[in-house]
Amino acid sequence: MAYYWFKAFHLIGVVVWFAGLFYLVRLFVYHAEAYQEPEPARTILKKQYELMEKRLYNIITTPGMLVTVAMAIGLISTEPEILKSSWLHIKLGLVLLLIGYHHYCKRIMKQLAKDECKWTGQQFRALNEAPTIMLVLIVLLAVFKNNLPLDLTTWLIVALVIAMVASIQLYAKKRRKDKEKLAQSELQPELASTSVE
Repeated sequence: MAYYWFKAFHLIGVVVWFAGLFYLVRLFVYHAEAYQEPEPARTILKKQYELMEKRLYNIITTPGMLVTVAMAIGLISTEPEILKSSWLHIKLGLVLLLIGYHHYCKRIMKQLAKDECKWTGQQFRALNEAPTIMLVLIVLLAVFKNNLPLDLTTWLIVALVIAMVASIQLYAKKRRKDKEKLAQSELQPELASTSVE
């Protein structure tokens, strides 16, 4: 029975942790883009994003990570022989990378708060794809274990994930260009009126 409790709360922890990681880096995107806003909007937005990032990291994302790791240890304690499985070694390696990513996000938060971060919104959008890729790999390993299929279906799923990531990046690029066009069209009448004067 302990195994099922550990597994249930492990899955809950994973969902909470990934939700926090996905939203946290999305906040970084908005935070970085706030620097392009005129004052006083820039200062107001920066303060709001800092507050949201801290709360998300401390109240949701980090507890989600801790529950995930604690329940994983509980799961392994119920079946210690699983530690001999090669798929688990790969999965644990990915989880360690994810924990590193989690702590790297904390570092970025501190840099953003001190106005020392040079990343653009577009770079943060790309960074936000890292946990998606790790999530897909971790889930595939957890489901298929040592029998991970490498047939046509698997490669189609990989292609689908890559296509999703590419479409998100293209959409972000389109939004940025549309915003630039709108800003230029708003400047045209102002430039025309100043040249007349």
